[in-house]
Amino acid sequence: MSVSNDPTTKLYDAVIVGAGLSGLQAAHSIQAAGFSVCILEATDRVGGKTLTVKSSEKGYNDLGAAWVNDTNQTEIFKLHQRYGLDGVVQYPCGDDILESGEGVIRKIPYGLPLTGLPKKLLDILRIESSRLDLDDPMSFPGATEVDNLTFRDFCVEKTGSEDVIHITDAISTALLGLNSNELSALYMLYYFKSGSGIDNLLSDERDGAQYLRTRQGTQTIARKMADELSQSDIFLGMPVTSINQTDADAHCVVQTLDGSSFRCRRVIVSIPTTLYRSVSFHPPLPHAKQVLSDHTIMGYYSKVIFIFKEPWWRDAGLTGIVDCAGGPITFTRDTSVPTDDQWSITCFMVGSRGRAWSKLSKDDRYSQVWEQFRRCFEDFVENIPEPANTLEMEWSKEPYFLGAPCPAMIPGLLTTAGSDVAAPHGKVHFIGTETSTVWRGYMEEAIRAGQRGGAEVVTALQED
Repeated sequence: MSVSNDPTTKLYDAVIVGAGLSGLQAAHSIQAAGFSVCILEATDRVGGKTLTVKSSEKGYNDLGAAWVNDTNQTEIFKLHQRYGLDGVVQYPCGDDILESGEGVIRKIPYGLPLTGLPKKLLDILRIESSRLDLDDPMSFPGATEVDNLTFRDFCVEKTGSEDVIHITDAISTALLGLNSNELSALYMLYYFKSGSGIDNLLSDERDGAQYLRTRQGTQTIARKMADELSQSDIFLGMPVTSINQTDADAHCVVQTLDGSSFRCRRVIVSIPTTLYRSVSFHPPLPHAKQVLSDHTIMGYYSKVIFIFKEPWWRDAGLTGIVDCAGGPITFTRDTSVPTDDQWSITCFMVGSRGRAWSKLSKDDRYSQVWEQFRRCFEDFVENIPEPANTLEMEWSKEPYFLGAPCPAMIPGLLTTAGSDVAAPHGKVHFIGTETSTVWRGYMEEAIRAGQRGGAEVVTALQED
């Protein structure tokens, strides 16, 4: 990356707001077409919701987005290969630990086929989501009515049982950090279809959303992308406060918190819809964009990662916790990298349980997670060692993210304003992980949205 001596006097072809994967990809597309680019990033790093930290002598852990696959996530995997990164297959062996609402803890085989009500619900969601046209969700039978239902009510209605609520919450919190009564049913069907089907979204196996991790950490992709933008300017710690496209000379003016102004021919906004309200747009955003900004919601999605010196749970034939009712942890994943002698289990705190846990002090948060973690494993492992290192990340407390993994839609929003999520506003274009129709909310989608937005701007610049 490069920085000019006085960027405020320079006229850029494009200014990009946000240095996540989407913004970086858009910059690559625009720079490759021969145009000048400037990226303004509010935080002190590139990568957005990819965040990799060193956690052991040789190993790394991801505090944000962590998984890719090598089959149906083609664009992000191309970058994975381009930068020579190593894929670590998600550990598929052993038994999972299940804790019931009554406190009964038992082991179940990893990947146990669903039966009964869970299978019935999954079959319904497969069929219903397959009927949805991602380019035209309004064509779904009864689209408005389904959009105005919560995901929970839709599933109760379809199955005829309120016993399904626990399952619907497990699905929606695992995927979006939101309880099933907070989300539109039509939006959830859209989300399933976008991610190549609910089976793949929930899967740790080949084609699944949790199939491969990155040995060097997923933020490495963003860092490598930034390094290749040698002809572009990247400014960190520069929150954008206003975007003005009413300038008399027909240029856009982007202003940052420190009072700096950047002039350009086009602007790309690569921040979540939930953060649009933090930027003053002149002229104001169209009504649909304002509605999206005001009514999309971010989930609660946090991680506590325990790093150990040895894989004691693997030695005991265990994979992790698949469902736990007696504390803040909802589920865990083995996030070890054997090649680097890095042994870790990542605990996920999501949805309303996570939000309640988040209100505690740091010490109390740690105590609750560790107590629950140890209780679940101690029935099957005699001596559980203290972790050698512990990491925590609460995305909801980060002012330029406000949650994870991506903005989601409440009932009634998709059929009223949802189709405008990627629509340009004059010379301002919008990208980000919620603006694409493929793998919405994932790194794959971020790259695809950046490609789309970059192509839009290149075409506009060539026509100006």
